[in-house]
Amino acid sequence: MSELITWTAAELAAKLAATEVSAVEAAEAHLDRIAEADGALHAFLATDPEVSLAAARDIDARRAAGEDLGPLAGVPLAIKDVLVTTDMPATSGSRILEGYRSPFDATAVARARAAGLVNIGKTNMDEFAMGSSTENSAYGPTRNQWGEDRVPGGSGGGSAVAVGAFEAPLALGSDTGGSIRQPAALTGTVGVKPTYGGVSRYGAIALASSLDQIGPCARTVLDTALLHDVVAGHDRHDSTSLDFAWPSMAEAARGGADPESLRGLRVGVVSQLMQGGVQPGVQARFAETLALLAAQGAEIVEIDAPHFEYAVAAYYLILPAEASSNLAKYDSVRFGLRVVPEGGGTVEGVMSETRAAGFGPEVKRRIILGTYALSAGYYDAYYGSAQKVRTLIQRDFAEAFVRVDVIATPTAPTTAWRLGAHGGDPMQDYLNDATTIPANLAGIPGLSLPIGTAEEDGLPVGLQLMAPAFEDARLYRAGAAIEQLIAERDGAPFWAQSPSLAQARAGKAAN
Repeated sequence: MSELITWTAAELAAKLAATEVSAVEAAEAHLDRIAEADGALHAFLATDPEVSLAAARDIDARRAAGEDLGPLAGVPLAIKDVLVTTDMPATSGSRILEGYRSPFDATAVARARAAGLVNIGKTNMDEFAMGSSTENSAYGPTRNQWGEDRVPGGSGGGSAVAVGAFEAPLALGSDTGGSIRQPAALTGTVGVKPTYGGVSRYGAIALASSLDQIGPCARTVLDTALLHDVVAGHDRHDSTSLDFAWPSMAEAARGGADPESLRGLRVGVVSQLMQGGVQPGVQARFAETLALLAAQGAEIVEIDAPHFEYAVAAYYLILPAEASSNLAKYDSVRFGLRVVPEGGGTVEGVMSETRAAGFGPEVKRRIILGTYALSAGYYDAYYGSAQKVRTLIQRDFAEAFVRVDVIATPTAPTTAWRLGAHGGDPMQDYLNDATTIPANLAGIPGLSLPIGTAEEDGLPVGLQLMAPAFEDARLYRAGAAIEQLIAERDGAPFWAQSPSLAQARAGKAAN
């Protein structure tokens, strides 16, 4: 059944509904692929075949009994380890939560279960979602399936690689400053950050509460939309959850499958985001895609967003400040790791030893920065000023969306760099999120899809689309049309160009 894992989620769901394949067969095939490939890639932190196969058998039994199941029932799902689950550990990539088991499921996970998706495993990530390469995981880095010497992006590199390497057809991720979209770009997959509040954050281990958002990852725009439909919607457990009647994202994606739907679309290009720092191959693919859109009847409009250049600086004050507050709960007393000094010690001493041992260097760096930014005498100068910049960026978006329907940028300014290439310099990682961070600061939706490979290294390049808040469906419609244009240009869908495809079909491990 090696061919089974190369089907899209939509194709697999149709075959499951028609009983041409069983949920158990689907789960077994993907577990086999994980066993073959993940020793080299390390996309997963935890799998439990007994748990996954038991869930799959339940779906098969319910389908055989004539129960009306959801459209994705029986499809395997990889879950970023930032989301708590009752059936597998939730560590958020940190030693301080090693072995932690949650007594409840995150809302997004609970909705996926209710829809019949099968948890195939928990995916690797930068510790507490702090990073852009998945090198900051306490359990070792994930490697890009396009080249094992390359990073997959972060913080959700595990989820992106899981779908890109055919270890799972769908995955859930989280996006605080690009952690779904940037890995999608670097691995040649599709990832979406929904409108802030569009998907419940309940049960997501918090990093920065005003920025975090749960979202879907897949190999195609339609597959991503199908998962988005499952997890979206109001949740009374999340005070930031939006009570809004969301349209079907899958219907929007199907409506955009004809590139003719691009005719008349006003596409904004932010001049400030294209001034230096963009790899030539990324710039070339982006320009070619804009030309394809123009040839299809879209209108390309240059827009001015003067405050975008301050987005990274503002973000790296707001995020550490909120992280400092959120991570204070890891105190050695309530749950998680506890390190007791030799001979015992005070509560403060145990807490200090525990946090020193349990947190990695990047987490400590951001806690220190955030605590400083919130301290007496500095709050207004740093955190307060960053929030003012955030308001200016929101105004830039509001003014831009008067003139355009979507904004297009390269998702990341470069392709995947080599593991260890940044040499521990955090600024190089931070700047790789320059194009994705503004959407989080504004709370608007963003979608990344692959548009080709760079000449310099043959690695994937991603296109980011952003739309006004609540207009997630607009992104899926436009994204599906662009995806079709790219497939027509290349003669095949982008995922079919993946070096993992032949391996998956042959049942071979990554090499």
